[in-house]
Amino acid sequence: MSGSEWTDPRPMSPHLQVWKWHWTMATSIFHRVTGVGNYLGALLISVWLIALATGPEAYGFVEGIMFHPVGQILLFFWLLSLVFHLVNGVRFLLWDGPKIGFEPKTASRVSIFNFAIAIILAATIWSLATNLF
Repeated sequence: MSGSEWTDPRPMSPHLQVWKWHWTMATSIFHRVTGVGNYLGALLISVWLIALATGPEAYGFVEGIMFHPVGQILLFFWLLSLVFHLVNGVRFLLWDGPKIGFEPKTASRVSIFNFAIAIILAATIWSLATNLF
């Protein structure tokens, strides 16, 4: 058999090196990434709740980690992940329900809006939470 008989005649799916990056691609990828991040953050909050139920020593240990600057950064990014996932989920609801926003320019604008509003809302929530407590 020659080498050409071993090649697969099926077309190959394009990948990230073929496609030009655009906002809707970024929101799609980040929606998946934030979904995973939300699960990881939920595990950390579960650890915090278990430590709360376990006793003062365990709670103090976990609280020390959460109030450490690295812990604060992780909590902020978890909040940002939650807000972005929520905002982008609303976009998906609009696409699934009334079928609006599919035009390329509109989809790109909404994608940019999703990133912007997620950052603004997360920063606002974080600011309110740190100033109130």
